[in-house]
Amino acid sequence: MKEAQAFAKQYQKEMGWSIEDGDYEKNRASLLNNYMLLTTEVAEIAEELRKAFNLTYNYVQSGMDEEEAFRLAAETVKEDIGKEMADCLAYIMKFANFFDIDLEESFYGKMEEVKNRQNKDASAKTTS
Repeated sequence: MKEAQAFAKQYQKEMGWSIEDGDYEKNRASLLNNYMLLTTEVAEIAEELRKAFNLTYNYVQSGMDEEEAFRLAAETVKEDIGKEMADCLAYIMKFANFFDIDLEESFYGKMEEVKNRQNKDASAKTTS
């Protein structure tokens, strides 16, 4: 993750896509703009999921087994959903770099925190 984060920092700087560092108003505007761009990319993941569910429905309507239909639909959107996830990751790294956050360290720290929660539901297997 450290290498990817360093790459993103340099790449975004070269492309002129870094969050602007300056006075409060410039930082605020740049952070808000990048946040809106991130949420747009998250919505594009949702669009790819919608596409997969619609394809599944259509395949089932034409007689395909539901499990097979979903596997085929998932494979159909795999590349595009991967691209949208990469866009999200780029924006997340941009925020991390602006705030000087080591994402790898933060990730593992957060997972340990979740693992050790006293009030966790033993039947739930989700994190965050």
